[in-house]
Amino acid sequence: MECREERPADEQAPTPLERGLLHIWQSVGSCAQVCPERVFLSRPVLQTALGEHHGLLLTQGGLVYSFGELLWRDLSVPVSDPVLEASLLGRMVVRVAAGGFHCGALSEQGNVYVWGENTAGQCGLTERGIAANITVSEPCPLTVVDSDVVPPAAVRVVNLAFGREHSLALSAQNELWAWGSGCQLGLVTNTFPVWRPQKVEHLSGRHVIQVACGAYHSLALVRSLPPQNYNTQKPSEKRERGQSPHYTVTEKEEPFVVDGGHYCPLGVELTEVMTSETSPRRRGPRRRLQPGGRSAGSSPASVASEDGKSNTKQYSIMKNLPAGTKLEPDDPLTQTDGSPKSQPLPGCRSNKKSAFPDEMELQSLLQKLSCHSLEMHHTSGPGDTDSLSSYTSDDSCVSSTPSTDLLTSSYKEDFPIKSQSNNNSGLAVPYSSSPVCLEDVRLCLEAEEQALKGKKSSSLTNINQRGNTAANRRRSLPGTPTRGSPRRRRPCACKPSSAGRTQAAAPEEADDGLPSLDTEVWSWGRGSEGQLGHGDQLARLQPLCIKPLTGEEVIQVAAGSHHSLALTAHCQVYSWGSNMCGQLGHVNSPVTVPQQTKLSDGLRVWDVSAGQSHSLLLADGDCVQPVLLYCGQRQEPMSAQSERSNPNQRSCQRSPNRAESYTVRPTLLPFCMEMGYASSVCSGGQNCTVLVDQNVMGFISAIHEMASRERQFYCWLNSVRKLLLTPLRNRESSCPSLGEPCTHLFFSLCESFVRLSTLIGRHSTSLTYFQHDVQGRDVTSLPLLMQTEHFLDSYKEYCSSVGNFQVMGGFQSLRKLSLECLDSQQTVLAQLCVSDQSVGGDADLVSLLYRPLQQLHQYSRVLLKLAACYDVLTAEYQSLHQGFSQYESLSLSLLRRKKEAETTLLFWKTHSGKTTQEVLRLPQRRVVCESSNRSLTLQNAGRFSNHWFMLFNDVLVHTQGAIPSQSLFSTHHVYPLTCLWVKPVTEDSSSLYAIKITCPEESFTVVASTPQEKNKWLRSINQAVDQVLGGGGQGSSPGVMGMSRTASYTFTGEGRFKDAKYTGGWLAGRVHGRGTMKWPDGQMYSGNFKNGLEDGYGECIIPNKTLNKPDIYQGHWREGKIHGFGKYKYASGEVYEGCFSDGQRHGYGMLSSGKMAKKSSSVFIGHWVHDKKTGYGVYDDITRGEKYMGVWLDEQRHGSAVVVTQHGVYYEGTFRDNKMSGPGLLVSDDDTALHGEFSDDWTVNGKGVLSLANGDCLEGQFSGEWTAGLKVVGTYTKPVVDEPESKDRSSVLLGQYVVPAGQRWVCVFDECWSRLGCDAPGRGERAAAWENIAVTITTARRHSPDLSKSQTKVLECLEFIPQHGEPVTTANYDNIRRYLIKACETPLHPLGWLVETLVTVYRMTYVGVGSNCRLLRQAVQEVQAYLTHFYCIVRFLFPGLPDDGGIIPDPPASPAGRHNSDTAEQASVMVVSCSSLLLPLLLPRLYPPLFTLYCLQEEREEAQYWERILRINKQPDQSLLNFLGVQEKFWPVWMSILGERKQIVSTSKDACFVSAVETLQQISTTFTPSDKLLVIQKTFEELTQEVKPLLHGDFLWCMDDLLPLFLYVVFRARIRNLGAEVNLIEDLMDPNVQHGELGMMFTTLKACYIQIQREPTT
Repeated sequence: MECREERPADEQAPTPLERGLLHIWQSVGSCAQVCPERVFLSRPVLQTALGEHHGLLLTQGGLVYSFGELLWRDLSVPVSDPVLEASLLGRMVVRVAAGGFHCGALSEQGNVYVWGENTAGQCGLTERGIAANITVSEPCPLTVVDSDVVPPAAVRVVNLAFGREHSLALSAQNELWAWGSGCQLGLVTNTFPVWRPQKVEHLSGRHVIQVACGAYHSLALVRSLPPQNYNTQKPSEKRERGQSPHYTVTEKEEPFVVDGGHYCPLGVELTEVMTSETSPRRRGPRRRLQPGGRSAGSSPASVASEDGKSNTKQYSIMKNLPAGTKLEPDDPLTQTDGSPKSQPLPGCRSNKKSAFPDEMELQSLLQKLSCHSLEMHHTSGPGDTDSLSSYTSDDSCVSSTPSTDLLTSSYKEDFPIKSQSNNNSGLAVPYSSSPVCLEDVRLCLEAEEQALKGKKSSSLTNINQRGNTAANRRRSLPGTPTRGSPRRRRPCACKPSSAGRTQAAAPEEADDGLPSLDTEVWSWGRGSEGQLGHGDQLARLQPLCIKPLTGEEVIQVAAGSHHSLALTAHCQVYSWGSNMCGQLGHVNSPVTVPQQTKLSDGLRVWDVSAGQSHSLLLADGDCVQPVLLYCGQRQEPMSAQSERSNPNQRSCQRSPNRAESYTVRPTLLPFCMEMGYASSVCSGGQNCTVLVDQNVMGFISAIHEMASRERQFYCWLNSVRKLLLTPLRNRESSCPSLGEPCTHLFFSLCESFVRLSTLIGRHSTSLTYFQHDVQGRDVTSLPLLMQTEHFLDSYKEYCSSVGNFQVMGGFQSLRKLSLECLDSQQTVLAQLCVSDQSVGGDADLVSLLYRPLQQLHQYSRVLLKLAACYDVLTAEYQSLHQGFSQYESLSLSLLRRKKEAETTLLFWKTHSGKTTQEVLRLPQRRVVCESSNRSLTLQNAGRFSNHWFMLFNDVLVHTQGAIPSQSLFSTHHVYPLTCLWVKPVTEDSSSLYAIKITCPEESFTVVASTPQEKNKWLRSINQAVDQVLGGGGQGSSPGVMGMSRTASYTFTGEGRFKDAKYTGGWLAGRVHGRGTMKWPDGQMYSGNFKNGLEDGYGECIIPNKTLNKPDIYQGHWREGKIHGFGKYKYASGEVYEGCFSDGQRHGYGMLSSGKMAKKSSSVFIGHWVHDKKTGYGVYDDITRGEKYMGVWLDEQRHGSAVVVTQHGVYYEGTFRDNKMSGPGLLVSDDDTALHGEFSDDWTVNGKGVLSLANGDCLEGQFSGEWTAGLKVVGTYTKPVVDEPESKDRSSVLLGQYVVPAGQRWVCVFDECWSRLGCDAPGRGERAAAWENIAVTITTARRHSPDLSKSQTKVLECLEFIPQHGEPVTTANYDNIRRYLIKACETPLHPLGWLVETLVTVYRMTYVGVGSNCRLLRQAVQEVQAYLTHFYCIVRFLFPGLPDDGGIIPDPPASPAGRHNSDTAEQASVMVVSCSSLLLPLLLPRLYPPLFTLYCLQEEREEAQYWERILRINKQPDQSLLNFLGVQEKFWPVWMSILGERKQIVSTSKDACFVSAVETLQQISTTFTPSDKLLVIQKTFEELTQEVKPLLHGDFLWCMDDLLPLFLYVVFRARIRNLGAEVNLIEDLMDPNVQHGELGMMFTTLKACYIQIQREPTT
């Protein structure tokens, strides 16, 4: 439902009465005598609602007025002076509804207010009353609560519909709620009245669009479910769509097919039985409310017996009938429709009694009912029956049963259906019986079974409709009644509508903003007059789909007292139900199924309403102003006069008596043309109303013209589809005769026509809703303005499909096919054709199918009319004028396309060469110009050669050796316009009018015959290229247009790109920019190109046929070769990540053999030269457990190196030809060392010295392999020196054959210099380096869309080039440091890449097998070398930095501040070193492997230290302080635990100097020496703070006092690996702080560590 918010009444100024003018009249009386009464109100009327004898008016500002017989107040109010409902003031009502004798109003917030008669609970249990209230005199709120959710929530209502004894509400979630009495509620209940609104569970999960209520029946317009295969549904979905879980499909029983047109599930005959429960309470009050004998309703049913007299009887409620019990009524009523065809449940018995034993008698009666003249005069006595269905009692259905339509109708279309069993127990289901007892249902189903077995059908449904109804079998099935919704629909975001129309509130729009036409009509309640439309006169306890209306695009339903109307999108009206007064508008039989109302030609209905015995239609006529059509009672019946003359007689009839005079065809009401522009109609009782708008400034007429033309257009489209396209398509599908390409194009044409037709239908429906609510709508919300792109695309698609079909000559064949297929309908087809051409044949079909394009001009014309109603500066004018421009522009553009298609067809007819058409004739191709008149030829062509150029909208074709008149040629070349560049050649002395054409693989020059021809071809080619590239087709200046573009091309010439297809950027005929190149063999490159070659970053896949896997490269290219940094994944499993040069590995790189290696698994990281390992590198042979760290030459180990093994063996020496050769040092895990000559791997041959771990020495000639045993000829020496000296001597030997640290990873730093744009370290332009950094960061950010916000922010900061040329002072030093921190954290930055790579090579060297304690000294030196090289790069970028260890001065002070003392200036001096600036950036990443080496080096000493820590820490605090010699004045007396002071006693432990201990423990959580020194400094400060309270006055520490106290803190801190921490600080500490305060504090910590080691073990 579309709703619209309105301002409160007090904020909304009254508008002049130009809109919402109300006219009202009574339906009785001849059309010529009817004179509508104008109701004058101070505000425009937005909506009217009519009951039996009263009505409601909703005016602007949300005010509600009542008029008529207000029985609940004992008032009679004339319509000329309606009474204001004062209690609704301030409620901002947006919708009103009127039932038979009660009223309802809906507020903007979705709150419901009801008042009036409440004898059947139709006003519900209001918040102000109790259930016993028989009337509600004033509007009272009624809350709709959804109790299925937790917690229960109030439901927002958007629409109301009321009957005589029931009320329906539609929620914002498009669910239906009901209260009141009777089976017309559709509820699963056995208790009436229903005082509180309950959800209609049968429609749960369905999208209800609109509801309408008759006297005792209900209608709902529901959106259809999308089509799906029923067999593939889940069981839960099947139950939701109507299959009751109480029955199972048995595979043993034979399947059968049900004719949906004859079976009516849940059809129930209301049987006449005795009762004592049909509420005398409900009858009494109704009598008391009768003024003047007028019936206020009909509570007990009036049952007409066969003798024609009316007898009122009571009905009994039969409860708890056992299954299988047969109920024999005292007076069996007539089963008027015989036995509908169905398959009943097993175990049911048949009821064979019928008032029409002979089917001929039934047909005779149908004939009598159907044969009416256009004007019928019939005199009926008081005792005449109302209709045929009066023989069937139709009392209130007090109960409802579960869905039994699953027996036949729950299955889709033509699927065979199997009968279902219920264990032979009838309809024994959980829901108990009531006045409509379950036995009646069983009897009905038994009769249906008999009818099925006999293959008979005495249903009132026309048997001839079997095929139609079977084809229209509904796709949506009711859900099984449950307490909650099977599924929740999303809430509709609809606004409250100011017009608030009950009859046809706009349905919720689809995703594109237009209403859906895929709808169904559901009905339930009493069906004695056939008003349910299911082909019988049975009641329906639950909603059931009216299958004949499925697929008819119903957009509105209306319910009279005993008849129903449905309005379709193509302006047809279907009616069914009571036709005693001709209110159905036709005399077709039967009236129990929907039949089309007979309308005069040229009338298109767009609003319907139904009253007690009449129908009122609003339609488009010959002019823009709408007309009113009326069908039904003309003259007041005699029975009504006698009824008023006899006040004591109460009428309880369910339907009106036959009228004395009525129409059976809608008749024009002549007075409608004098009113104005009607926007809506309303009927109720015997009254009719119409709302009229005055045509102010032409606005209303423009709206009506737009809607009327769109409805007319849709009706025309619908006729063309049904009369022409559908038969031709069916014929072509079964017997193709158009030829393969034309058949495909014709089907495509039909599909685009259907899509356009659907769009127009939905648009016309949306405009209809707009007309109903012009006052509350904004003109800018018109779909033509909101969905402009959707409309434009649909028309473009349709125009293209028609043009494609025309170009291929399809209309010639289609004309022949139409003559064969539509011979009998040629007259009708001729009426559809509006061609102004005198020629016949296919030209008529062409103009017919091109006609929809004319609608675009109508759009633009009407939008211009609407724009003229607004001031130029308003937003409405701007929006309307923009829409006018768009639609007019498209109209002209499509007319040009039409002309192009006609020209192309003529071209192919003229040049009818078979070969030419087979190769070049394509549906989308249009000819632009051609040179058959020799207007263009090839430059320097031979004298006798013929050249023919044809320019199409997508290609330029050059044929040689051609005879244009005969369309013969020897060769032809096709040049796609997407990859074609054209520029004029400057006229030279030879006066040649030349044009140069450039293609990816070819360039040539053509010469025009005249300057005019040259300009024509230039302009044509430029426009065609511009259009094919997505431009407007206007072209540009010659030589400029489209130099840079994106296009696809397949190379055909020889070269690297042969047969490759490229998609991407171009520049002047060469591949340039970003694109993708694909070769037929599977090779693919995706990345950047430059001047026709790969250049920049790209990804390449190269197939390896041998290994059946591709090589994959991701990285940089230059001039078509791999060049720069990248990652190459080989098909063999190897992965190389590093630098390339001219397609070869060159520079720094890492090669990993991968897991798929067959022989060995290894990793090499180091320097490469021309695809070979050359220079320093680390080779980790994972299979052998060895790691080589040294120099390489041409893939061989050659030079100084170190080798370590997984067994702890360490070797350093020289290698030649890939083996150990020359002097070397080998140290085993137990410190045994061999220093000698090596001839092969681990093989000694020559002089050497073998030093044992205990200091013994063996010197002499050695030979043999280390692992197999050595032969020695030499001297064994027992040393006499001390062991420590021997150890020192052996340690000095390490490192003499190692590659110097400064020469190890030069390739990594060279790559960083290269990224900065420097050829060598320090050689390059500084400005260019900074530009390269900015470009690198910007490119990386552009090509990395998945970056987080923080990463993007960091990259944006790094894009800005900092101030780097100015001198560095203490003021801007921090800026440099912060920049370096961000740069090193970003791998995309050259410095960040450098740090990341250094971490990689360091871990590759010293992790795993490299964790050998003998590598510690090399690891430390390598870190220091990193700092040195790194600082050189930083100084290149920031030349203001001093040398390593230099001083940074203060910024120049202002003259006023130069009076500072020298001491203050000296205090702010800052010393900068590579250690202080760069070590915090690098060391935290290198810390794990480095600290591991320190721990291995100090392993023995650490064991001694830790053993003493554990032993001495067992003592209490005072004992330990005494043991360490701490003076008692420093002993703490109190300690604080959770803020509470406690005294320290002799047994206290870990209570002294706690803060200092905890501070020192943090040394293990820091990484850099500077941070560790700060921890030591803070420990001293904490120690001083704790000692101060114990001493009086200031004091200075002396080492004698400090060392024992600090030793206590070290003991209590229990720091693991303290020796490693001390050595790391000592090795990497900034030299500038070694001799200062921090240096002294560190010396104290080191002294404590040494002291602890020297503590005696006992």
